[in-house]
Amino acid sequence: MNALPESSAGAERAGYWHSDFSAADAVAAGTDYADLTCDEQRALWVAFLPEEGLNTIIEWTPQGTRRLTPAGYGVRSRVYEYGGGAFCIVGEGVVFVREADQQLYRQGFASQQCMQLTDAADRRYGGLIFDALRQRVIAVEEQHHGGEVIHRLVAIDLQGNRQLLAEGADFYNSPCLSPDGQRLAWIEWQRPELAWTSSALCWSELDSQGLPGRVERWGNQESLQQPLFNDDGELLCLTDRTGYWQPWRQNAAQQWQLLPSQAADHAPAPWQLNPQHYLALADGWLALSWSEDGYGCLALRHADRDEERRLAEGYTRFRALAHNSTDLFCLASSPECSAAVLHITLASGEVSVLAQAPSVLKPGDISRPERLSYQVAQQETAHGFYYPPRNSQVKLAANERPPLVIFTHGGPTSACYPVLDNRIQFWTQRGFAVADLNYRGSVGFGRAYRRRMQGNWGVTDVEDVLAAIDHLAGHQLIDPDRVFIRGQSAGGFTTLNSLVRASDRFRAGASLYGVSDPLQLRAVTHKFEGDYIDWLIGDPLSQPERYQQRSPLEQAKAITTPVIFFQGMQDAVVLPAQTEQMVAALQEQGVPVQYVSFDQERHGFRQPQNLQLVLEKELDFYRMYL
Repeated sequence: MNALPESSAGAERAGYWHSDFSAADAVAAGTDYADLTCDEQRALWVAFLPEEGLNTIIEWTPQGTRRLTPAGYGVRSRVYEYGGGAFCIVGEGVVFVREADQQLYRQGFASQQCMQLTDAADRRYGGLIFDALRQRVIAVEEQHHGGEVIHRLVAIDLQGNRQLLAEGADFYNSPCLSPDGQRLAWIEWQRPELAWTSSALCWSELDSQGLPGRVERWGNQESLQQPLFNDDGELLCLTDRTGYWQPWRQNAAQQWQLLPSQAADHAPAPWQLNPQHYLALADGWLALSWSEDGYGCLALRHADRDEERRLAEGYTRFRALAHNSTDLFCLASSPECSAAVLHITLASGEVSVLAQAPSVLKPGDISRPERLSYQVAQQETAHGFYYPPRNSQVKLAANERPPLVIFTHGGPTSACYPVLDNRIQFWTQRGFAVADLNYRGSVGFGRAYRRRMQGNWGVTDVEDVLAAIDHLAGHQLIDPDRVFIRGQSAGGFTTLNSLVRASDRFRAGASLYGVSDPLQLRAVTHKFEGDYIDWLIGDPLSQPERYQQRSPLEQAKAITTPVIFFQGMQDAVVLPAQTEQMVAALQEQGVPVQYVSFDQERHGFRQPQNLQLVLEKELDFYRMYL
C-alpha cells in the first residue's frame, strides 16, 4: 500500500476537513450506463440520469450522440426485480421495456412516436433479443398470477402477436440465436438452485413456425451463463466447472472444450438478464474480460492458439460488450472514471470515449484504490480496496491516523470494484479513509471463494470486517478507535451483525434498507431470491438456532453503537416494518438512533434529493461520534 499523505501542522482534524465536493456533486456524478448494444451504423445504451431519476436510451453514430427515448418514457425491466436486457435493436428502430408498466414498445430511429406491442398488466418483460429472420423479439416473460410467479421464454412479433417458446423451468436467462436464425440457446435453472450455484445450458433447432423442437442440455452441478454462437454456428458458454467462469466451446462432434483463457472469473454472478462479458469475433478471435485480484482486464484472445492482445489498459472494470464487423464497444470504469462508453477499433486497438459520467473532482483530489488482501480465520485470505483520505487543500496532522468508514456491499453474492465511486470520494475528501470490502462470498475470486458464504452469512463476512480493521490498524493506516461501518441491503445485514459481534469496535454505523431479520426477509422475498436465504444461512426448520443467532433484531441487546437507518417506504424487499422494529429495539435499550424514511423510494434510492440527503445526514451523524 502507498504511504498516507504527508502530514502538516495545524491541519483540520481528519473527518472534519472542508471540501467543495458536496453531497449534491457526488449525486450529480452518479450517471451510469447499461444494456449496451450496436449494429453496423450505431451503438445504443441505457443511461441513468440522476437529475431526472430515470433511464433513457442514448444513440451514438459517427455524426454524434442524441437521446432517443422521448420524454415520459423510462426504460427499465423489472423481471426478477433486477431487470436487464431492457431493449434491443429491431431493424430501423428499437423495442424497449417501459419502466412504468413493464410492457414492450416499439420506436423508430427517425421518430419520437412509440407503439405499444404488449398490454398485459400481470406481465413483465426483459432479456430482449431480435430474431431478424422472423421479425420478432424473443424475451423472458414474468407473469404474476394469483400469488404465483411464472417465467417463460416468449416471442413477440412487431405487431404484438405472442408465441410461447419454452416454459416449465423456474428461471430463464440469456436467450441467443445462431447466425442463421435456426437454433435458439438459453440458460435455465430450477429451485432451490440459484443462478450462481447450478444451472443448465439449453439449445434447440427451431421449426418452420419458429418453435423449439427437441431440447438438448449441458451442465452438471455447475453454474453456466452467457451462451452465444460464433460465426461458424458453434455454441459457446461460460461455466465454472474448473473453479472459475471461463469460456467453453462445443465442436462439431458435440464435445465441449475449454478455450484458452486466464484461470479467473470472466463474469460476475448473473443477477441481471443478458449480461455480456465476452464475445465471439471473426476469424476465431474472442473478446474476453476477466478479473485479476479484483481488477478487471480486457483483451482479444484467439480461440485456437495462445495469442492475446490487451485492450483499454488503465480501465479496471468491463461489462456489456458488443461488436460489429470493425468495432468493439463496452461499458468501462477506472479509478478516475465511474462509468464510460468505450469505442475500440478492432484492427488497431485505438480507444475513444463516446460518453462518460461527469465528475467535478480534479485528479489531485481523487483517492485511488489500493489492493487490500489480508489474512482471516482458518488461514484464508479476504480481499477489498483501501482508499486513503485525499484532499488537495488539507493534509493529515502530524502523527494523525484517519478515521475509517467500512463499506459492506449488498448481494451478498456481489462485489465492489476498484473504480471511481463518488460516495467513497465524499468521505475521503473529508479526511476519512475507506475500506471497500470483498469479504469471502464475493464474486470475482472463483467458485470456492464465492461458496464460502454458503451457510455462513453473518459469520465469515463479519470475521472479514473485523480482520480488516486489525490489518489496517496494524499497518498504521487508520485510527482503530474511530471506525464507522455502513451497508446497503445485504450489506446492512453484515453491518448490523458486525455491531452485534463487536459493538465496541465501532463509533457509529449506518444501515440503508438493511436486513435486520432474515426470517422476515425470507417470508416476503421475491421468487428469484426465494431460496437464497436458506443457501446463505440454512433451513430454518432444521437449523432455527442459526436464525436466532444471526438476526440483528433478535440480538439487538448486544448493540451499543449509535446507528442511523435509511428506509424507502415502497420497499418490497426489506419491508419498512422490519427496519422500524430494529429502530424500536435499539431505542428501547437507550442506544442513540436516527431513522430517515422516504415515502416514494423502493429498495435502492433513486431520487437525487434523497441520495443527497442520505450523505449529508450520515456525515452529520458520524461527526457526532468522532
